[in-house]
Amino acid sequence: MKRTNADRVFISRAVTLTMAVCGVVAGYLLGCVLAVQIAEYSLDQYAKLMVMQEDTSSVEARGLLGTLKASPYPSCSDAEIAYFREMVFRSEYLKDAGRILDGKIVCSATEGRPNRSIGQFRASAKQKDGTIAYSNLLPLKDAHLKRPGLQLGTAYVVFGSNTPTTLDSVPMHLIVTTKDGGGQQPDAPVNNAAGGKAPDLTTDRTVRFGDTLYATRCSNLYATCLTASATVAEAQNGERTTIAESMVLGCIAGALLGIGFSMMYRRSRNQEQQLRRAIARDQLEVVYQPIVNLATGRIVGAEALTRWTDEEGTEVDPDVFIKIAEEQGFVAEITRMVVGRALRDFAETFKNCPGFRLSLNVAGSDLTDPKFLPMLDESVKRAKVKSKSLVIEITERSTVASVQAMDTIRALRRMGHSIHIDDFGTGYSNLDKLLYLWADTIKIDKAFTRVIGTESVTVAILPQILEMAKSLNLEVVVEGVENDRQANYFFPSQEQRIYGQGWLYGRPVPAKEFITLLAADVSKASVSAEPAVTRTGGGRTLQMPRPNLAVTRAKA
Repeated sequence: MKRTNADRVFISRAVTLTMAVCGVVAGYLLGCVLAVQIAEYSLDQYAKLMVMQEDTSSVEARGLLGTLKASPYPSCSDAEIAYFREMVFRSEYLKDAGRILDGKIVCSATEGRPNRSIGQFRASAKQKDGTIAYSNLLPLKDAHLKRPGLQLGTAYVVFGSNTPTTLDSVPMHLIVTTKDGGGQQPDAPVNNAAGGKAPDLTTDRTVRFGDTLYATRCSNLYATCLTASATVAEAQNGERTTIAESMVLGCIAGALLGIGFSMMYRRSRNQEQQLRRAIARDQLEVVYQPIVNLATGRIVGAEALTRWTDEEGTEVDPDVFIKIAEEQGFVAEITRMVVGRALRDFAETFKNCPGFRLSLNVAGSDLTDPKFLPMLDESVKRAKVKSKSLVIEITERSTVASVQAMDTIRALRRMGHSIHIDDFGTGYSNLDKLLYLWADTIKIDKAFTRVIGTESVTVAILPQILEMAKSLNLEVVVEGVENDRQANYFFPSQEQRIYGQGWLYGRPVPAKEFITLLAADVSKASVSAEPAVTRTGGGRTLQMPRPNLAVTRAKA
């Protein structure tokens, strides 16, 4: 399916948006988990704080009870009440102190000498040290000021309210339990104990039970345990900022991941990656363009050309993808593929037409690749083809300042292959280099052919090139011949062998079509050289034969 650049941009944006949305959802879920974990930590710290505070206040209370019990002043005298007030004032955790006698508060630091029945207080059993705990002592007349307290002998103390009700924005609820299995009893010195069923709350642990979180910590001094609790909803509601931050971070992470994925997707769709996949999947096409003897009009050979259509359905110019392969170091894979394909396609043709020559283009990096010569030699032997049937085309630039390339060219000559200099005139070749390379043929670049019939100064170079080739006894292949005027210009003399290649004689076609054209050319050899074009020059008229070829379909 062919995708345009707009399609790829749309896909990239859609992927990025989708990943961002997924990141928001993932961030929300992660934020909720973090909120619960933060709440569990806060509950645990809260419970530890309360146990520490309880232990400290209990130690202080019991110490003060001992001091009050041994008061040097007469019971409930003004001096003793003043003494009580001084002790309470100095205390960090105690709210009131006084004496209880016969079930009544006889005197207190806050109200002096009230007369209130002890029956409205709820007392627990006497503990081993003789203390009695209360959950709702009310030394003042305000019912909202009920406090837990302790009694020892006739002396009693009332605990103050230093307990925080929240920690880290999460509301806390306290549950007091005893280690002896007494259950949830509000008999500890706390003022905001909350009842309600819960799992075992008599051991140090943090647990989730249903939709409620519990953190239990037990006193090391007394048989009490404090449990701080909060619902999951309260925890998440208290950590809305954390959840929001997680959602934002999730959105950013998702967007970045989407962008990264899009970049990877677009990279996977770029030409290099697509070309590598096409080579691995054997999806490159090899087509063949006829090479014609201008003197006889007969097909004498062909040039193998590689074609590639990318994954978007675009036909990529060979100069583009061959350059990519050379720059990225995998052009040898294309060369190996073309050699193998060409030998398979023309195995029978080489046997039936001994004079037929097939030209293969070789990159400069192939000439310096130590694997190239063994690969070529093995392929030729395996196909049972004579080396002279394969012509090796090299560009001028591929041999510049490379001793190894020169050695490879000489080795190719020794193996029996002909050497053609491709795109002659566009590189750096000179007479000395042509002699040094032992080239058989030069191929005149189509840039020279297309200016024939114009006033371009480039045309003036052609006679010099042809004369040089003639003096060196080199054959000439003219590329890009598209019309009769160009063909007539290169009509050879008896002393020079010139061949034509271009759309005038046939476009690049698949092997089956080419073999069909070649068979037709052979079968009509007796009539294929009909006079078609007349060239006049030097006071004489020459008849130029035309090959009996149909112009075939175009290939990119």
